[in-house]
Amino acid sequence: MMVKRLFKSFFYAGRGLAKVWRDEQNFRLETVAAAIVVGAGIFWHIRARDWALLFAMISLVLLCEIANSAAEIMSDVLKPRMNHYVGQIKDLMAAAVLLASITALAVGLAIFWPYWFGNV
Repeated sequence: MMVKRLFKSFFYAGRGLAKVWRDEQNFRLETVAAAIVVGAGIFWHIRARDWALLFAMISLVLLCEIANSAAEIMSDVLKPRMNHYVGQIKDLMAAAVLLASITALAVGLAIFWPYWFGNV
């Protein structure tokens, strides 16, 4: 019985990923950027520690984008009752994505800088 529930939860999660991929342009752009970064990591043979940092940053940005999308949907549902706060909620979630993206960029630059300029 528990295995069936486990598979259902994976199904629902996959459906959520498909929705965010289909409906959110920024998620698709961030995924393409992540693929480019992974390609660069493969090309320059980065260390295991650097892979861990890159995947953590990629995950952080994508997770923030998914949370942002969920908050936007919830805000739109509540809009008739909580009109004053909808814009603030959306702005805060967008700020979270922006901060995660800036952090990921800084970490990416710190990782790849030595490879680009021959200090490895």
